[in-house]
Amino acid sequence: MSDSLLTFAAHGLTGAGLGAIAIYLLVVTQLTILAVTLYLHRSQAHRGVDFHPVIAHFFRFWSWLTTAMVTKQWVAIHRKHHAKCETEEDPHSPVVYGIRKVFWQGVELYRVASRDSASIEKYGRGTPDDWIERHLYSRYPELGPTLMALISIALFGVGGMAVWAIQMAWIPLWAAGIVNGLGHWWGYRNFESSDTSTNLAPWGVWIGGEELHNNHHAFPSSAKFALRRFEFDLGWAVIRGLERLHLARVLRVAPSLDQRPNVSLPDTETLRALLTHRFHAMTDYYRAVILPTLREEAAHAGDNIKAVPLRLRRALADGGRWLDGEGRERLAALVEKRPTLQTVCEFRARLAALMEQRGPESALGGLQQWVREAEQSGIRVLQAYAARLKGYAVGAH
Repeated sequence: MSDSLLTFAAHGLTGAGLGAIAIYLLVVTQLTILAVTLYLHRSQAHRGVDFHPVIAHFFRFWSWLTTAMVTKQWVAIHRKHHAKCETEEDPHSPVVYGIRKVFWQGVELYRVASRDSASIEKYGRGTPDDWIERHLYSRYPELGPTLMALISIALFGVGGMAVWAIQMAWIPLWAAGIVNGLGHWWGYRNFESSDTSTNLAPWGVWIGGEELHNNHHAFPSSAKFALRRFEFDLGWAVIRGLERLHLARVLRVAPSLDQRPNVSLPDTETLRALLTHRFHAMTDYYRAVILPTLREEAAHAGDNIKAVPLRLRRALADGGRWLDGEGRERLAALVEKRPTLQTVCEFRARLAALMEQRGPESALGGLQQWVREAEQSGIRVLQAYAARLKGYAVGAH
């Protein structure tokens, strides 16, 4: 009897070796990632995709079992993050709290946000409220990980506690720390969105596609996060597979930006496309107008563009929105010394303001005036940009 107990304590019911345990860990942790990115994030928070009730409930059960996260709370906190991004009300912004706090104490920030009952009610609408949610998942969230601990011990013996600990740390590290922290601090940007979001890597595999965080902030309701040819989104690949099995229904993906030839002045289609693809338009402006102008003026002055600090070069994309007081002063001094750069930065600010106007008629009139003045500016790159802008059109999904 004692030998049997010792054998069970050492190896559990499976007697699995390290290789088998590693494979098990890979499977269960990726299932947890998929439950978060597919169900909590893309389906519940943003309504980008619907899943068959069996698949949806499996994801909900698995989230409860392996994370203790309540669907309504997670959805509300994430929606509030988008609504109040990079402000004092953002539940987990590195701009507000600092990268170290968000990276290392992201779980604590989540817990603080989950206690704000008013926000949970406001932003958590439309999430599951059935019997099992009220009487089990929401009422006893800690029971899930406790049950998972017992399962791990049963499968692998005492060593199962180490397996369980890794499972419990997976979402706090990769979602709360890496995505919420580094995803607003380091990486590349496809779109000059109105926040600091970044893509951590073009291959969204390890965290189910959540690595493509800037793409998501540009088109929050899109079920597909990969938006450029070289990008890959594992979560989208799973969605497409489930769709072929009639277990998922895609509701929204980001529309493409098309180009119409021979448009003399911006029209209502141009304006609609500009508003839909505002971040794309501003990114294009930065890369095709501002940076070439900066290079040209630096060359005329006998300087190298790299003499301008990278932080200031990047700040030209949004007018220095995320710089501190000293940084804004340095940016203003940089622009003031370069007349053409100052002109194109003023055009950028005017274009951004146009996209914030409420009335479509005044916005269209302002856009047409902006294009006329850009064409008359004598600045080649600005004229080329205005010519492209006139032909903007919203493409198919």
